[in-house]
Amino acid sequence: MKHHHVHHGSELQNELLLALPFVLAILIYLLLGLVSNQRHKQWSIYRYICWVSGVLSAAVALIGPVANLSHENFIAHMVGHLFLGMLAPLLLAHAAPMTLLMRTLSVSHARKLSRVLKSFPVGIYCNPVVASILNIGGLTVLYTTELYSAMHHYALLHIIVHLHIFLAGYLYTISIIYIDPTPHRYSFILRGIVLILSLAAHGILSKYIYAYPPAGVPIEQAQMGGMIMYYGGDIVEVVLIFFFCQQWYKAARPRTSVSISQ
Repeated sequence: MKHHHVHHGSELQNELLLALPFVLAILIYLLLGLVSNQRHKQWSIYRYICWVSGVLSAAVALIGPVANLSHENFIAHMVGHLFLGMLAPLLLAHAAPMTLLMRTLSVSHARKLSRVLKSFPVGIYCNPVVASILNIGGLTVLYTTELYSAMHHYALLHIIVHLHIFLAGYLYTISIIYIDPTPHRYSFILRGIVLILSLAAHGILSKYIYAYPPAGVPIEQAQMGGMIMYYGGDIVEVVLIFFFCQQWYKAARPRTSVSISQ
């Protein structure tokens, strides 16, 4: 019985340790908001809500019941993947973290950050083609090789895989819709094509998982997981497409109203 308590205690410690980055992410954002409000107009409540819900969405995949179940259950893993790799990036992108950071920093630091954002490496990663290949490519490797079973045996690998899923999802999202300052901008046509191809690739991969489960995953779980990836992914992508079309519409609209007034 004592042994059970010790085991439970260490699990709790691990959970708290994993929760720390998420708690810090929320606190730092709130702090930046408070500081920037001293000098600028109030930062919108909508952005705070997006940030907090985005951080919590990412946390679902790493701490709590879904995360614990996902070690042996592919369905739970896939739910976590949707929250971590698709929903969280969409919410966090709408929180405009870079804009908030720019508002908070001193002018000289903001200029330095701006230089980093304009730099060549950042430009490469934020290119929609590169970002979508990192995103879909990473998932393809995860689900079609031994990586999926390996990551459940090595804690570090588990964290690296989850970090990749999140970062690739975030880069992909911000490469398609521009909310924060984006020095390397691409045409709506290119981004639209990438969006459609990514949606197709995501669908193909989820059907592949349905038919050919990753090593060690029971067929029923793989089929359910594949369906969750297919339909759940579609829901998030439809929201992404909505924001993308809204931005395209807004970008195209002012020119027509000017011509009418003339």
